[in-house]
Amino acid sequence: MGKEAKNQQKEKIILGIDPGTTVMGYGLLLVTGNSYSVLQFGVIHLKKYSDHALKLKKIFDKISGILEEFSPDAVALEAPFYGQNVQSMLKLGRAQGVAMAAALAKEIAITEYSPKKVKQSVTGNGNASKEQVAEMLKTLLNLKELPQLLDATDALAVALCHHFHEGRIQTRGRSAGWKSFLSENPDRVKK
Repeated sequence: MGKEAKNQQKEKIILGIDPGTTVMGYGLLLVTGNSYSVLQFGVIHLKKYSDHALKLKKIFDKISGILEEFSPDAVALEAPFYGQNVQSMLKLGRAQGVAMAAALAKEIAITEYSPKKVKQSVTGNGNASKEQVAEMLKTLLNLKELPQLLDATDALAVALCHHFHEGRIQTRGRSAGWKSFLSENPDRVKK
């Protein structure tokens, strides 16, 4: 690829979110072609708010602020896993929904990934620990040191998973969605 073609590669920003009601992680990746780098990552601390509705407002406000500041092209969220505590699951789903609403309000595409898929994409092992994911990210993203709270690295992992997933689809020359499928396979449609 020539120098001119490289300069024409579109940059894309992906916001990864690890939903939580005590701590919510976020991570922003800048993607240019097949290369990627970290723009920012961190956590939203919510433990100090005792009222669940206030936590949801803080999530919406903070995510909206990040969206406004960085104007990401895509938002990737880790889907809640099913645990034993129904109330915790409900609260986590609400937190995820509020983050999604912030992105939808800005008309930004949203994709969900299961925790297993995120771990598989980043480490090659769908059962990897948070620490293993963080260590792999340290290598893949050239991080000098890891944050204290692994919710931030989990969010970066979600963003990187999204990049890997999109890249795999593009390298196969296929685009997602029914419209694309139908246009690529007109012989498979009954008239």
